[in-house]
Amino acid sequence: MPDALPAITGRQFIRLLKLDGWEEGRRVNHGRSLHKTGADGVTRVTLVPDKRTPLPDGTLGAILGIKQTRIGRDGLATLIKQHGIGEKG
Repeated sequence: MPDALPAITGRQFIRLLKLDGWEEGRRVNHGRSLHKTGADGVTRVTLVPDKRTPLPDGTLGAILGIKQTRIGRDGLATLIKQHGIGEKG
């Protein structure tokens, strides 16, 4: 069985994405739009719920997937290892 996704809030995840070079775009109803242009020239866009409660596994999995950020579980683990998941800044 694959490793379970960590319990991470939307705000913590937004912070991690910003530290990874994602730029905040407009604010949407219940979240934030973030975008990043990759080395291949393709701009990826994702919407992350701005929640103080942990994101559901399905939501987090979809955001990490190939259609949105392409970070994956391993990439998320790397970001958490590098930056932690505190509520700073």
